Amino acid sequence: MEILNASERLAALGNESRLRIFRLLVEAGPAGLNASTIGEHLGMAPATLSFHLGHLSRVGLISGMRESRFIHYSANYSAMDELIAFLTSNCCQGADCLPKTTLCDTTEKRRAIAGSNS
Repeated sequence: MEILNASERLAALGNESRLRIFRLLVEAGPAGLNASTIGEHLGMAPATLSFHLGHLSRVGLISGMRESRFIHYSANYSAMDELIAFLTSNCCQGADCLPKTTLCDTTEKRRAIAGSNS
């Protein structure tokens, strides 16, 4: 991942509303949620929600798929995974400084942890 991509994604998540939307979609799983459900869950006006969904889509953190007259949004887990790996790669020059980071500093480790929690 390039620094520009990482900074755009982090900037998008630096907004409280967008972070709430992204976390809700991560919790919803791969099936995702339609826009009206997201708005109801978070108490956001449709125009505001649309603005934030558009921003998250542009930076690649979520994707939307049209289903008749509704758009179904889901988190882009691959993009999230890349961002986490970027942030934790070579942390503390390999020293065990952050135990939680050490447990998930590679994609393989995060997937192994996720698999053991199932």
